[in-house]
Amino acid sequence: MNGALGYHAGLAAEHQVAALYIQRGYRLQAERWRCAEGEIDLIFASQNPIELVFVEVKKSHSIARAATHLRPAQMRRIYRAAQLSVADQPQGQLTPMRFDAALVDAIGAVPIVGNAFAELEDFID
Repeated sequence: MNGALGYHAGLAAEHQVAALYIQRGYRLQAERWRCAEGEIDLIFASQNPIELVFVEVKKSHSIARAATHLRPAQMRRIYRAAQLSVADQPQGQLTPMRFDAALVDAIGAVPIVGNAFAELEDFID
């Protein structure tokens, strides 16, 4: 999928994922948050314990294919963007954070991989 169709399918997937997080009690903080380092699809705040959840949404015809679209270089950009996004938080860089990946397939299944970036922590600057 590419062009306008891909763009709109991606937006629809983001809205679907946002609805799932909201149903689970998360509060939406930002959609498609941008800075010089990159873009974060969705940012949520959880209640207990209080933390920010940065969500990267990947849509493809299958869950396995969607997972292959999240690459280490992109994870690093998202991580750096998240560091900038917490600058206005009371705890700044000490703000509890989690990085999830939401994988959306052609029929609308949405497995959420919690703390998806954890394995990359040693490689992120």
